[in-house]
Amino acid sequence: MTKTRQQNLAELGNNAQFDVVIVGGGITGAGAAREAAGSGLRTLLVEQKDFAWGTSSRSSKMVHGGLRYLGSGHIGLTRQAVLERQRLMEEAPGLIDPLPFLMPHYKGKFPGPRIFQILLAVYDKLAGVRTRERLSPGETLQWVPGLVNHNLVATSRFTDALTDDARLVQRLIAEAQADGATCVNYVAASRVTRDQNGHVSGVELKPEGDNAIHVQTRRVINATGAWADRLQKQGPHDTPLHIRPLRGSHLVLPWQRLPVTCAVSLLHPQDGRPVFAFPWRGTTVLGTTDLDHNADLNCEPSITEAEVTYLLEVSSKLFPGSSIQAQDVLSSWAGVRPVVTSGEGKSPSKENREHALRSDRGLVSVAGGKLTTFRQIARESLVAVFDGNTTLLRSDRARVFTAPSQIPKQANISGLTWNRLKGFYGQELTSMLAGKSSDFVDGSGTLWAELEWACTREQVVHLDDLLLRRTRLGLVLPNGAEKLLPTLRQHCQPLLGWSDTQWQQEVDRYLTLYRQSYSLPTAGGA
Repeated sequence: MTKTRQQNLAELGNNAQFDVVIVGGGITGAGAAREAAGSGLRTLLVEQKDFAWGTSSRSSKMVHGGLRYLGSGHIGLTRQAVLERQRLMEEAPGLIDPLPFLMPHYKGKFPGPRIFQILLAVYDKLAGVRTRERLSPGETLQWVPGLVNHNLVATSRFTDALTDDARLVQRLIAEAQADGATCVNYVAASRVTRDQNGHVSGVELKPEGDNAIHVQTRRVINATGAWADRLQKQGPHDTPLHIRPLRGSHLVLPWQRLPVTCAVSLLHPQDGRPVFAFPWRGTTVLGTTDLDHNADLNCEPSITEAEVTYLLEVSSKLFPGSSIQAQDVLSSWAGVRPVVTSGEGKSPSKENREHALRSDRGLVSVAGGKLTTFRQIARESLVAVFDGNTTLLRSDRARVFTAPSQIPKQANISGLTWNRLKGFYGQELTSMLAGKSSDFVDGSGTLWAELEWACTREQVVHLDDLLLRRTRLGLVLPNGAEKLLPTLRQHCQPLLGWSDTQWQQEVDRYLTLYRQSYSLPTAGGA
C-alpha cells in the first residue's frame, strides 16, 4: 500500500540503514527506486522538492526512439529507445499510449518524402513493427484539416508514444513503495558522508521544516538531473560531470482553437529544428524550444517572450487559418534538460542526448539520457553502484508496471477515461476509487476522486504539487484553475489538514507561482 509522507518520514530515523539511497525524484531516480525495490534491496529515495518537480514534469511528454538521433547515426541509442517504447506501451496502456506523427513534405524543402521514408523504414526495422505510411496531400488533409497545403507534396506518417511524465514518475514511485521502498519528497540530501578510506558511508538529509538526520548506506545514486554535478563534485577523486542546462518551453492551447488528433511536425524556419503541435490532456501543445538556461536552477524556469513568438510562429506556418494569438494560450511550461556536454561549444540542438555515469567509491552520478530509456539508465546505475554485480538485480524481463486491478468499469466513466485511470493508478485503482466521488471536475477529464487520493496518499505538501503534478488542472484550465479553488477547498482542505491560514498561504503561493512560471511573460512571468 502507498504510504503517507508522515509514514515515510517516520522510517527515516537517525542512522536508519539502506542498501542503496537514491537522490532525486525525477524519472531516473524513480526508475532506479522501482528496479532496486523490485530486486529486494532496502531502498530509500529522497527528493529535495516535489517528485518530478524538475525536467520530469516539464518534458515534451514523448516516449519515442528519436528519429533525430537515428539521422545522426546513433543507431544503438535509437534501437534501445524504440524497444523500450514498445515495452512501455504494452505494459502501461493509458499511461503510455501510441500517437500518430505526421511530417508534411513541401516542394523544395528538406527533408523530402523519399529520404524520410527510408529513415522510417530503418526506424520500424529497429522496433520490429511497421507503422510508417506515405500519405497524399488529400489524405493528409483528412488527418489534419486546416494544415497548410501550398506546395504540399506528401506526408510521412509514423507512430511513437505520448505520456503524462509526472504521472509516470508517480506510478513508478507507487510500484517501488509496493515493493518496500521508502520514497519521500521535500527532503534534501545535503552531503554524502565517507569513511576513513573515502568510501561512501551515509547521507545527511534535511526534511523541509524538520531536523536534519543521517542515514547509513554504502551506495548512493545521484540522479538529480541538472543538479547532478553539485553532489558529484563532493567526491575526493571525481571526474566531473559537465552539465549544460538547456531550456525547452511549451505553450498549451484550448483544443478547440487548434484541434489536432495527432502530432504534426514542422522544421522551424528560424533554425531548422523540428517543432510539434500535439494533443495532450484535452488541449493542444506547441513545443519545444532548445536554449541555454542560465538562471538559478532552484527557481522555477519560465518561458520568455522570444520563445512565445518562436512557438506561435509555428502555429501560423502550420495552420494559417487558425489565427492563434498570445491571448489564446491557457498556460506554458519550461523544462531544463540536464545535458552532459563535452564543452566544445556546440549549438544546443547539436549536443549529445545520451546519458553519462561517473562512479566514485560508492557514489554513482548519472545525468542526461531520454525519458524513454529510464529503465535501462536506472539498471545501469544500479549495476555501477554495486560494483558491476548484476546478480543483485531482478531479471531484465521483469515487468516495470504491475498489471492493473481488474474491476468493473463505473457507468459514468468513458472507456477512454477508464483506460487512463488503469494506466495512472495500476493496482491502486480499486483503493483510489473506494468511497470517493466519481464526479468529474468541471471542464476537465479529472475525477474528484483523483484529487482526494492525491491529498491523502501521494505526499502533497503544497498546492502546486496537487494542481501542477498530481493532476494537471493548473495547466489545462484557464488562469491556472483559479475559479476552481473555492470548490477545491471544500474537497481538499480537510484531507490535507490545512488551517484556513495555511490554505490562504498556499493559494497565494500557487497563484504567484503560476503567474511567474506557467503563464506568459506579459501576465507577470519572468
